[in-house]
Amino acid sequence: MAAKEGIKASAMKLKNQDSKDISLNDFKGNNIVLYFYPKDNTSGCTKEACNFRDEFPKFRNLNAVILGVSPDSVESHLKFKDKNNLPFDLLSDEKKEVLKKYGVWKEKSMYGRKYMGVERTTFIIDKKGKIAKIFPKVKVDKHNKELIEALKELK
Repeated sequence: MAAKEGIKASAMKLKNQDSKDISLNDFKGNNIVLYFYPKDNTSGCTKEACNFRDEFPKFRNLNAVILGVSPDSVESHLKFKDKNNLPFDLLSDEKKEVLKKYGVWKEKSMYGRKYMGVERTTFIIDKKGKIAKIFPKVKVDKHNKELIEALKELK
């Protein structure tokens, strides 16, 4: 079953950039901004991550934890995090199990060529572990502001 607003977020356990197992249960009592992105070190994904970094204190003030998920390796995440000085965990889903569970692994098309990839999507999971809001097909530029507004409504 694909993730939907109002239902309990699917359990997950993935390795972060330091090869440490991370699960949603680790953050009970916090709001979670769970964002899925296609690839480390690409222009849109770098801009999205750096926007989160730049607004990180605002998210923390709203009792929100940020977790990024992509199919990149733990090693790739470590380099990406260090290069961009990111203050949050990046989770590796090389097997694409969580990507599929959350319904963000989709057929995409570029220049007429079809391929499978991550549809840039963000989930806000509330303090009780329910999906409060889903932002599909994210446009990076104003995304932080819409997330912060949505988090304010959860308080």
